[in-house]
Amino acid sequence: MADLRGLTAPFVVPGPAGVAVRARLRVSAAEERVLGEVGGWLGSLASGDLAARCRDGLDHDAERWAVRKRALTGRSSSRWAGSITKATHDQWALARRSLATHIRGLEAGIATVRHRLSLPVGEKGSKRAPGGYRSRREWHAKSRRLTVLEARHARAVAEWRAGRVRVVRGGRRLANTRHHLAEARLTEEEWRRRWEAARLFLSADGESGKRYGNETIRVTPDGQLSLKLPAPLAHLANAPHGRFVLERPVVFPYRGEEWADRIAGNRAVAYTLHHDTDRDRWYVTAAWQRKNVPVLPLGAALAAGCVGVDMNDDHLAAWHLDPHGNPVGDPHRFSYDLTGTAAHWDAQIRHALTRLLHWARRCGVKAIAVEDLDFGGEKTREKHGHKKRFRRLISRFPTAKLRARLVSMAAEHAVTIVAVDPAYTSRWGAQHWQKPLTTPRRKTTRHDAASIAIGRRAQGHPVRRRTAPPPNDRSDRYGHRTVQAPPGVPGREEPRPRIPGPRTRSVPPGHGANAGNQNAQHRSGRSAEHESCQQDSLPLSP
Repeated sequence: MADLRGLTAPFVVPGPAGVAVRARLRVSAAEERVLGEVGGWLGSLASGDLAARCRDGLDHDAERWAVRKRALTGRSSSRWAGSITKATHDQWALARRSLATHIRGLEAGIATVRHRLSLPVGEKGSKRAPGGYRSRREWHAKSRRLTVLEARHARAVAEWRAGRVRVVRGGRRLANTRHHLAEARLTEEEWRRRWEAARLFLSADGESGKRYGNETIRVTPDGQLSLKLPAPLAHLANAPHGRFVLERPVVFPYRGEEWADRIAGNRAVAYTLHHDTDRDRWYVTAAWQRKNVPVLPLGAALAAGCVGVDMNDDHLAAWHLDPHGNPVGDPHRFSYDLTGTAAHWDAQIRHALTRLLHWARRCGVKAIAVEDLDFGGEKTREKHGHKKRFRRLISRFPTAKLRARLVSMAAEHAVTIVAVDPAYTSRWGAQHWQKPLTTPRRKTTRHDAASIAIGRRAQGHPVRRRTAPPPNDRSDRYGHRTVQAPPGVPGREEPRPRIPGPRTRSVPPGHGANAGNQNAQHRSGRSAEHESCQQDSLPLSP
């Protein structure tokens, strides 16, 4: 049997560091034209600044940043210039991290192809490593693909060392859609409207101590939104000091009291305006940082039990566990559909997580145990070969989005998220829990059993079930049971402690020379049972 890899200890996932709420803007046609003109002008400045940042590459420093900001200040304002340069730097850093992830993916694919090419054709693989290719034809095709992957890896590494990134304002996917309008079911005018909306720049970071927490995009307590116009567009102002004020007020239906309390104290709030071309609506997003909430200790979070959750492609399998790791009640399943657009995905995930959190609160628990999933090294097509359905499954499974949503939503319900090592949860859960919990009225699935394994691992219990005690009249046949005590418990293999008082009518407990020697006693499974012995011959006659 292959050695099992070590398991990491469960840990409490920290809560969200920020909050973002969105509200709709009721704008007139004239206001929409002004917002489009201002966003287009600032977007052109952001595009030029991004190009300058990409040209600097690894030679960029604080002095170059100051030069870029001074160049933008004369064409907008100092605060708009600060927001643009910060957004540019964040976008360049994101592209840099994406390039590093791409390099790691290429390295994983190259290692897998090399390993499979070194094996004989048709050799079977194992759970840990794939086998050889199925035919000589496939072997030849993969040998050519190895050359392609090595060339891509060399080019990506060269770009990484040179500090070059590939980034598109507005999104590379939307830019490529321009060449496939028929497949996307878009006209050129519709694509152009989406492209221009995606390249608008109407975002300003907040600043504590300033009026209502933001001088560039300001929202007053009564909901009046105003913008500080760039210098070349100052003629569009309809209020003093070069500001443009919207007529209709803004209302934040969600977290409105928290937002109002924040701006009343002049604490920083960042605002972003964007145009949804599909609905032809304008929205404003308010975001601010949260105070660092102390992380609840693991023992305190699990004091009232927990809910183990197994995340799958189309549902969440959950089971309530008491503080001792025993499943309570019936399993629950919260389904969602990951087909369609990203907005549909997000809505489905939020709805499933809402139902999960409400059920967890009804159970009276304060913790939800989930797997610390990361499919980064599993998405390469070279590892799973012809298993296209499985590769598509793990590629579209939104592990990061689902976990981020769960952490942020659980914080509002005062529920702690505990992450556990995902190794062997499905296999051991099915081995120890699926069959015993299956009844004529309840069919326990492999995912339900995995949720129990996840919950027990979070609580520190072994995944395997505790064996039932043997019948009293046949205890000697079963022998000494060591599975009752988990590994690491001192003295689990030693003799039982002496209990005061007689247990029989003749000899008190603990007495005798061999009282603690299991081998000297005639018990099942001990060496005394296998020693040679000779029985006296019976008399043939009385």
